[in-house]
This record gives sequence, C-alpha cells and structure tokens, in this order.
Amino acid sequence: MKPTGKAPTPLRKTFANGSRDSERTDAVREQSLHRGARPNLYDLVYGDCFAWLDDRESNSIHAIVTDPPYGLKEYTAAETRKLRRGRGGVWRIPPSFDGCVRRPLPRFTVLTEAERLELKNFFLRWATSAIRVLVPGGHVFIATNPLLSHLVHVALIEAGFEKRGEIIRLVQTLRGGDRPKNAHEEFSEVTVMPRSCFEPWSLFRKPCEGRVQDNLRKWKTGGLRRVSDEQPFCDVIRSSPTRSIEREIAPHPSLKPQQFMRQIVRAALPLGEGVVLDPFMGGGSTIAAACAVGYRSIGIEHDPEFFAMARQAIPKLAALASNGDSPEQVGRSSLETASGQGSLFE
Repeated sequence: MKPTGKAPTPLRKTFANGSRDSERTDAVREQSLHRGARPNLYDLVYGDCFAWLDDRESNSIHAIVTDPPYGLKEYTAAETRKLRRGRGGVWRIPPSFDGCVRRPLPRFTVLTEAERLELKNFFLRWATSAIRVLVPGGHVFIATNPLLSHLVHVALIEAGFEKRGEIIRLVQTLRGGDRPKNAHEEFSEVTVMPRSCFEPWSLFRKPCEGRVQDNLRKWKTGGLRRVSDEQPFCDVIRSSPTRSIEREIAPHPSLKPQQFMRQIVRAALPLGEGVVLDPFMGGGSTIAAACAVGYRSIGIEHDPEFFAMARQAIPKLAALASNGDSPEQVGRSSLETASGQGSLFE
C-alpha cells in the first residue's frame, strides 16, 4: 500500500476534537494582574532551582508540575543561542510541512551512554532535593519522553518517590513517522520511529504519613482533585497542540497548552489548597495554569530570556479562556472557566 501520510481513521477521530549557576537565587515577586485572580498569587524566581531547593524549608511545597530538560545541554547558554539563531547544535529545526511550521526538537537520539548516565544522575540529584521540600503525600507531575523516561523513573524511585502511574496527553504532532534520512525514496514503506500521537507525563508521590485520609487531614495532600462529584481525574487527556495565540504570547520551544495544563495543575492539589512549584518554568505555562485555577504557585527559571518571557506571558496566558480565546471574546473570566473544568472534558 502506498503511504498517504495521514493518520489512521481511529486516530483522526480521536484527535478531531479538540549550565546552571551556583549563585544564590534572587526571588522576584510578581502580582497576577489578570481578571478574577487574587493579588500576589505567584512568585517567580530567576536563578538555579537546585540552590533554591537547598534553601527552601522542608515540607513546604504541596505539588510539583514541570517539564524538565532532557538532554541537559539543550538549554545551556551555547545551545539556546543556536536555537534562537535557528540553526546548529542539538536542536533540530524541521522544515515547514504543508504550510505548518514545525517546532524545534532536541535530538535525544544522539545522546551518548555517558550523557544518559549524566541525565539519570541529574534527576537523582533533583529528586533528592525535591522530596525534602514536598509535604508527605505531595505529587510530582513530570513531562517525560518515551526514549528517556526510564532514566527519570529510576532516579525518582531511588530518591524515595512512589510511582503512581502515567498521564497520557493524547496529542497528534509531527514528531516521528519519517522515512530513513537520505533514503526516503528507496525505503518509502519504512518509518524509522512511530509517529508520535501521545505525550507521557509520569506521576509520582512522596509517601504519605499513615493512611491517605490521615494525610489529607494533616497535609491536604495524598490524592488528586476530582473533576466533579461524578467524574474522577482520569489518566488520559485529549489535547490539541499549543495554540498559536499562546505561542505568540510565549514563544518557548516547549510551551504546553493551557487547555491541558489547567487540568493537571488543578488535579495536583486534592483539596485546592497549597503551593504548586515548577522548578523548570520555561515560558510559564504551569504558573499561568495555576493562576487560572486560583492556586498559589512558584516558578523558577535560570535562563534570563526565558525568565523575562514568562514574566510578561503569565498574566496573558492565565487570562485566556480554555479554548484559547481571550476573556473579552468570551465575555467571562478565565478563572470561572477553569474552575469548573467541565468544558475541558467535553
């Protein structure tokens, strides 16, 4: 059969809807200015997350939601300069496809065995610091990569976290599915890697003190917030790629869509109380989502340009309604839309 380049019918139906510094960090407090939000809802920290975690009081963070670096070097100063120039380095800048501009992708397949070991040690060091600041029963939602997730899982388990499952973000992207490079005509029936139709987010939990009910009473953590009385939080979430209006606000290469982020951030605090941390803030999508659902949060970013981007973008992203429209377009606040969550699951 001749390849058509289209996803199978079931997939088409499924997707139719919808180098770190050692200096001490400096905290920059930002007020959330979007409609419906309380003042002083989030703090932004420009600096190194390891230094911040080492200085943070134990048992003071209630959940972590983050999309960390996976090549270690893709967000170093040298590599981000190449990314911003649009050529060279670990970043692959794909060509446009059928009028669609494909987003830059780091080349994880080129990592050496030594770099993979370094990656595992990086996450072990990070998880050891993170588990200290999390309260008992606090969850970690961490974006992973099918090629490297096992390294992250081993590291977090060694640090003492409990593996609690996977959150599958169903999203059809242009990652993978390519024929062999420089031999696409000779091997036209071959796909080097599967076409990506999902993004895995791993779920971990710091062990509870006693029973879950005891932990909920003392620490306000241990479970996940339900969508409603009838609907529990589910581990498969249908998601669109990040919308153009969001990418224009925060043009970070790994920006996640508010439609998805608000769902997992909301679930992270079972009683709606506590502080959400994103130690690898990037363009600020986690902090904006927390702001939209009315949670307190802290974001940390060590790259000065990404930090400046997030600082400007968070109020604007938080002000968007879940479908990507502005509050002026829909005539109601994003806080009201995000709190109900029902529209995100229709």
